[in-house]
Amino acid sequence: MADNTIAVITGAASGIGLAIAHKLSDLKIRLALLDLDEKKLLQIQSELKSETTVFPVDVTIEADVKNVIDAIEKKYGHIEILINSAGITGKTNLKSHETETDNLKKVFDINFMGSYYTSKYVLPVMIKNNYGRILHISSIAGKEGNAGMLAYSASKAAVIAMTKVQGKEYAETGITINSIAPAVIRTALVDAMPESQVEYMTNKIPMKRCGTLQEVADLVAFIVSEQNSFTTGFTYDLSGGRAVY
Repeated sequence: MADNTIAVITGAASGIGLAIAHKLSDLKIRLALLDLDEKKLLQIQSELKSETTVFPVDVTIEADVKNVIDAIEKKYGHIEILINSAGITGKTNLKSHETETDNLKKVFDINFMGSYYTSKYVLPVMIKNNYGRILHISSIAGKEGNAGMLAYSASKAAVIAMTKVQGKEYAETGITINSIAPAVIRTALVDAMPESQVEYMTNKIPMKRCGTLQEVADLVAFIVSEQNSFTTGFTYDLSGGRAVY
C-alpha cells in the first residue's frame, strides 16, 4: 500500500480493533482511530509506529460520526480504508422472551447503526477517488444465530446483509465492501461473557479453540489491501471450520 494510505478504525481502543490498528501500523498505514475511550486512544497513539490521529466519538450519534469523518477528510484529503470494529454483545444467555427491549436497541445502535453511519459518510470520500476498502466486522452468530444471543446475532446478521447490499451498490466504483464472521475470538469481550456461553460457542468449533487476535488482524490486512480487488459483498469465514458456506 502507498505510504499515504489512511485507514479509519472504529472500536480501536481494545480487542479486535486494537489488534487491527497494530497490524496496519506495522504496514506503515496512517491511522484515524475512533472509540469512546479517549484515555486509551491517547495511550495507543503513543505506542503505534505510524502516524495516528485519535477521535473520541460515540458511533451511535450520526451527527458526531459525520463531523469526525469530515475532520479526517479535511486533514488528509482522502480515506482509503474503513474498518468497523466497534461492537458489544449486550446481555446474553437469555431466551428471546427474557430479553430487554432497551438492551436490544443498544446492541443494534452500536453493532449495526454505527457501521451504517461510518460507511454512509466515508463512501462519498472514497467515490471521489474511485478507490476504497470497507470492512464490517460481523460474526458467526450473524450466520447461524447463537441461542441466548438474540440481539447480538440479529445485529450481526444485519451487518452481513448491509455488506451484500453495499458490495453490489458500489461494485463499479473501485470500492470493495466485505465483512468477516469470526467465531469466538479471545478478547476482553469474550472474557466478560458467562463461561457457559463461551463453552457453548467454542464446542461448535471443529478446531475446539478460540481464534486469536493475530489471526483476525492478518486476515483483515489482506481484505483491505490493494491486492484484494475482485471480492466484494462477501463475508469471510474465520471460524475454525464451523462455517462451511
